[in-house]
Amino acid sequence: MLVNASSAPIVRAVWLDPLGDLSATAQAQLLAAGIHVTPVDTLGQLSMALRKAHVLVIRLGDSVELLAEVQTLIQQLGHKSPIICRVDRRHMEVTVDAMRLGALHVLPTDEWSELSWRAAVEPLAQAEVERTKPSYVFADPVSQHLFALAQRVAQTEVTALLVGPTGAGKEVLARVLHECSPRAAGPFVAFNCAALPDNLIEDMLFGHEKGAFTGAHKEHKGLFEQARGGTIFLDELGEMPMHLQAKLLRVLQERKLTRLGGETQIDLNVRLIAATNKDLKQAIINKEFREDLYFRISTFRLQIQPLAKRPGDILPLVQQSLRRLQPDQVIQVSEEAQALLQTYAWPGNVRELENVVQRALVLCNGSVITPAHLLFDEASTEGAAVDASDSSLSFAMSREATQIALPTAHAPAQPSTLAMPQRSEAIEAANLDDAVKAREHEAILVAIQTTVNRTEAAKKLGISPRTLRYKLAQLRERGMNLAFAE
Repeated sequence: MLVNASSAPIVRAVWLDPLGDLSATAQAQLLAAGIHVTPVDTLGQLSMALRKAHVLVIRLGDSVELLAEVQTLIQQLGHKSPIICRVDRRHMEVTVDAMRLGALHVLPTDEWSELSWRAAVEPLAQAEVERTKPSYVFADPVSQHLFALAQRVAQTEVTALLVGPTGAGKEVLARVLHECSPRAAGPFVAFNCAALPDNLIEDMLFGHEKGAFTGAHKEHKGLFEQARGGTIFLDELGEMPMHLQAKLLRVLQERKLTRLGGETQIDLNVRLIAATNKDLKQAIINKEFREDLYFRISTFRLQIQPLAKRPGDILPLVQQSLRRLQPDQVIQVSEEAQALLQTYAWPGNVRELENVVQRALVLCNGSVITPAHLLFDEASTEGAAVDASDSSLSFAMSREATQIALPTAHAPAQPSTLAMPQRSEAIEAANLDDAVKAREHEAILVAIQTTVNRTEAAKKLGISPRTLRYKLAQLRERGMNLAFAE
């Protein structure tokens, strides 16, 4: 998420325009309206981009032929992406046909106003608000202490600097500071300083006047102005270019800003919260960060610990992710899986935990999550304190395990000629589908190793024996010699 203005989440849009390119200015205008755009040129690119999108925006010519073609593709891919159509004013009769075909909204191709685009995506934004409604987890004593401290800091107007590793939850803590403050009724505007080129960062933060540069057809209020009466959260501040650090320092000192191309100073009423995963003191030594800005933003410094140092948060975070990803079904987590989750080192912190839970939901097929369903981001799980006597856990934790055995009910387990896929294959996979397939095969092998027959293995995986036979056939097609003892 790049920007979060007026407490509304970014709507991720795929942009397909066979008749023209999307300019940087237009992209910035859409971002100001709460829409993060991913342009695509081909239907192949479209099928990949749709996986992470809330909406598809397409430009039509003098007919709805492209809309019908795209709808067919979306249906074949199993997606349910709503579509916004852009139509030239010369062909506005196409608007009626597009709406009949099920377009969510139709806009003229020359319409770029923030108001119009916000109205177009409003239903999607509201749905995203409900889906991502914050539910904070501060269960571990370390987190509870941090939460209590944050509540006290929130009541003041001091500038806070949040320090912690990537994925540890710095934006969550920033929201707590905002929602516990007297500014809670105002907007919360979040911006990632590493997300855009230098020129767009300046425009997004400070805005511009009409005519400030080519394509600036009207004034644009920057995020500092949009956050009036509320809070602006600048994530990854350590990545901000030096020349913009100087401008930010001046804005913080004077509590005023001047838009690009403007002369009038605009008074600000906003609280700044900054975050970084870098050692800013070392960055100062390396001439990468201004010392005067550091002291301006770090009036109160809050340190967020890695997830591994607050183990009491792990299972509540897992339950939170399950409720968010599968709101209509209660998914259980086995005791063995809980033990594995609590002993894993979590180098990717909360973000990695959410990925692991999402993969587990794919593999468990709506049943109980077991260790076989837990596929971690790291190539190895070094640092996790797991009892090696537990065969299912030790297999999942071992980088060196390259052979598996298939026990049978009537004979002692014999080494199989089936080699386990190297984890690096999944890590280096071309896309998420390849990675999930590789991890799925690995989960199947774990299930085979820890059960006595195919029926029990299928039950452990949460799939039917017929489905397991099909998946084992796929493994054989990849050249793996699989022999079952009857």
